[in-house]
Amino acid sequence: MTYCLGIITRYGLVLAADSRTNAGVDHISTYQKLFNFSDTGQRVILIATSGNLSITQAVINSLNQDLKLVERENLHSLPTLYDVAQYVGGKIRQIQSQERPWLEKDQIDYRTTLLLAGQVRGEAPGLFMIYSQGNFIQATPEMPFLQIGETKYGKPILDRTLTYDTPLEEAAKSALLSIDSTMKSNISVGPPIDLVMYEANSFGLRHQLRLRSGDSYLAKMRHLWEISLRQAFERMPNIEWEHTEAEEIGNED
Repeated sequence: MTYCLGIITRYGLVLAADSRTNAGVDHISTYQKLFNFSDTGQRVILIATSGNLSITQAVINSLNQDLKLVERENLHSLPTLYDVAQYVGGKIRQIQSQERPWLEKDQIDYRTTLLLAGQVRGEAPGLFMIYSQGNFIQATPEMPFLQIGETKYGKPILDRTLTYDTPLEEAAKSALLSIDSTMKSNISVGPPIDLVMYEANSFGLRHQLRLRSGDSYLAKMRHLWEISLRQAFERMPNIEWEHTEAEEIGNED
């Protein structure tokens, strides 16, 4: 399992991904899941992956191969990010059509989901979720984040902290807290954590890092967050147990 998320605000983009892959509790490995295909000065293209590792690696390799061979359609030649999303979706369909029968034969889950984020010169930044079938949806100001993989544990913090007007630095902190909350509740998600923050219209990545297990900032953030949650919990008013007779459980007229 994995957990990746993308955030879009009026100020730019944030992408974050863990690096843990497991095929059982005794077989845990680390693989990169956040990839940079940018053409500095012209376009920023970021892709995060989840799902069947062999399929996602084949998709990433095929995208790199098209760039290397300067194919007519590649991540740097397509005119819009929407076209890039269609192209990547086509790659997923193509590779799954080759591998799916053999994976299904041994009851191996072939599905994969990708996040595509970036900006092509001449248009606004965009964020897409590309499904296993090759179709996709786009993040909007009303829904400024998308998640793939083990999403449920990290969603509440995003729901409560993010809007389209959130500053990028705040969005990056929210992304890290979301991943940390997921790691706290699910051992199949783990470090290193890759984090990228892209400022709109800069057409280059100036803010990117990898947080490994035991990283001092990650440990400090986790400690302060747990203290803040505990303090907020302690400030909650006590439950009012007094009820009128009509409100008592099991009361009948």
